[in-house]
Amino acid sequence: MTIERASGTSPYEALYGFSRAVRKGNRILVAGTGPVEEDGTSTPGGAAEQTRRCFTIAQRAIEELGGTIADTVRTRMYITDTADADSIGKVHAEFFGEVRPAATMVVVAALLREEWRVEIEVEAQVGD
Repeated sequence: MTIERASGTSPYEALYGFSRAVRKGNRILVAGTGPVEEDGTSTPGGAAEQTRRCFTIAQRAIEELGGTIADTVRTRMYITDTADADSIGKVHAEFFGEVRPAATMVVVAALLREEWRVEIEVEAQVGD
């Protein structure tokens, strides 16, 4: 079974040797996705804007590998402040309100860049 890969805009992909997402068979795994803009800078704004950016990047990777956002079965959200949970959760509902994947939100001490408030992983299952 072959592995397909999708790349994103993160400067860390080449530097650290990983893919934004991989597909093997019907499974698509999206790596931890931080709020990185096309030019490599961090997404400005608060937790909601950063979360929206993370899910947009993940959605693009899933679609590049032949899936849709509706194929999502699991999300993991790593956040740095419990005060952001509601705004992050509301953006999650914008993307997945109808899909309702298994979801985890974990508070962590820090993320790779100090200004990041959220980093997200997504898993999708395409077809049967």
